[in-house]
Amino acid sequence: MKTIIEPFRIKSVEPIRMTTPEERRDLLRAADYNLFKLHSDDVLIDLLTDSGTSAMSARQWSAILSGDESYAGSPSFFRFEAAIRDLMDFKHIIPTHQGRAAEAILFSILGGKGKFIPSNTHFDTTRGNIETTGARADDLVIAEGKNPSLVHPFKGNMDLAKLEAYLEQHGDAVPCVMLTITNNAGGGQPVSLANIRATAEIARRYGRPFIIDGCRFAENAWFIQQREEGQKGRAIKDIVRDCFADADGMTMSAKKDAFANIGGWLALNDDELADKARTRLIMTEGFPTYGGLAGRDLDAIAQGLSEIVDEDYLRYRIRTNEYITERLDAMGVPVVKPAGGHAVFVDARAWLPHIAPLQYPGQAVACKLYELGGIRGCEIGTVMFGRAPDGTEAPASMDLVRLAMPRRVYTQSHADYIVEVFEELTAMKDSLRGYRITEQPPALRHFTAKFAPL
Repeated sequence: MKTIIEPFRIKSVEPIRMTTPEERRDLLRAADYNLFKLHSDDVLIDLLTDSGTSAMSARQWSAILSGDESYAGSPSFFRFEAAIRDLMDFKHIIPTHQGRAAEAILFSILGGKGKFIPSNTHFDTTRGNIETTGARADDLVIAEGKNPSLVHPFKGNMDLAKLEAYLEQHGDAVPCVMLTITNNAGGGQPVSLANIRATAEIARRYGRPFIIDGCRFAENAWFIQQREEGQKGRAIKDIVRDCFADADGMTMSAKKDAFANIGGWLALNDDELADKARTRLIMTEGFPTYGGLAGRDLDAIAQGLSEIVDEDYLRYRIRTNEYITERLDAMGVPVVKPAGGHAVFVDARAWLPHIAPLQYPGQAVACKLYELGGIRGCEIGTVMFGRAPDGTEAPASMDLVRLAMPRRVYTQSHADYIVEVFEELTAMKDSLRGYRITEQPPALRHFTAKFAPL
């Protein structure tokens, strides 16, 4: 059968408040043209992020009722720990309230002035947590990963030659090697199992810990199964285990590929590093068997990890993004190809060549999408990545708009509505204007900056 249906039934619904373009125009102005500042009940289809926005299953809600809220030694923690080890067999599992907390703890130990930390592409909070320590975060994705229109099966891959040259150049100033799966900032593009293993081998040869940012590990495993030679027909769970088998640690936001609304973890094999991380955890998050989470959330994560590796779910999940990407591509909207695992990415720089990168074409597209159709997306480009720690600014490598699909939330008719809004936007795209920033914080400016249209 050609139609891939949602592999679930809906037991509970949340109403959408239907607003008009005129209302949304006023709301956008009141929010200083920053979509993060909108009230969510003023949004029709919220594609700002797939982080923490999943619909939890009946079994997850049941697991919540069995959550134990003991401060220390809760059985909820041990169920959480066992569920992680079933997929990623690390020695130390340290819960945190979300992924960026795991990053903050890790880089408070490994970071610092004069340090250099490579990845295929660091995402915003990872980069922020590295740079706030005085270290430098560098992206070494393959050249194909910087070409939105190029079709390549694993555009998230680490450039292995560049990594080796980087380690030769910076030597002992490199405290670890990171790899993000999938590569969120690069269009949700996957990393091959061969590339994961080769990156681990290079890190090991240079005596550096290999750390995986595993937020979308199941989606990455699906792409490996579908695209990589020798992986077809293998169980997703087995591929996931192989992805982490050569890693020395991982950071994880359970708000992505664990169907949870909150939570994360830092996993490590090194005893000394884990002891330092737990000490920091107690100071900033909580005791090591709850890590800033309620016991019920630990149980929801444990159940979610058993559901995320379901192949029927992953087939539907990936196909949703492929469908929208194909429809947009057919109408001439430049998109990142092939479709990413968690989102549709529009190449705003290519679509709006009359708006210079430093006038933020991605912001222009995102704002107009909301005004026309009540769709909230997210700029992934010069607003997010164009500002250096010293305050200077330059165009990012790409100016994308990410339409991140929450897991198990929207249906096929919502996907068709998104396409229809783009049809309307296509007819007026040449009239769109750029933006300027009128106020911004010193770091992670995209969350709170104020904009004004040019």
